[in-house]
Amino acid sequence: MKQRRSTTVEVPHRVYATCDRRTDHRYATEFRLMYSADDEPDEFIIGDGSVVDLSNKGLRIRGSMAVKTGLEMTLFIYLPDGRDPLFVLSAKVAWSRGHEFGVEVLKLNARERNRLRYFLCSNLGE
Repeated sequence: MKQRRSTTVEVPHRVYATCDRRTDHRYATEFRLMYSADDEPDEFIIGDGSVVDLSNKGLRIRGSMAVKTGLEMTLFIYLPDGRDPLFVLSAKVAWSRGHEFGVEVLKLNARERNRLRYFLCSNLGE
């Protein structure tokens, strides 16, 4: 009886480019912030940490408390301008890896939005 020889067909591995969905450039920074959120009905999170990078629409945080993706929080960002902290009424956690996470700014009043834009423009070259 004649034996069949098995052959393998090699399929080339496809490499896909990653898609960066950001529309604004993020600037590397290093200054303090505090954050708070209602995680569950009986759990309130209060954390502090550092802003690692910043843009008009979001920031990356290295914090003292781990958070879950999708969590909405309030932020107090201590910009190095010597003024009161920048108050972000609402931000949503877009991704989280341990104590480092990225947030999208959802609600910021007009005065604070202008202050953030001015800071980015005058200090970080936007």
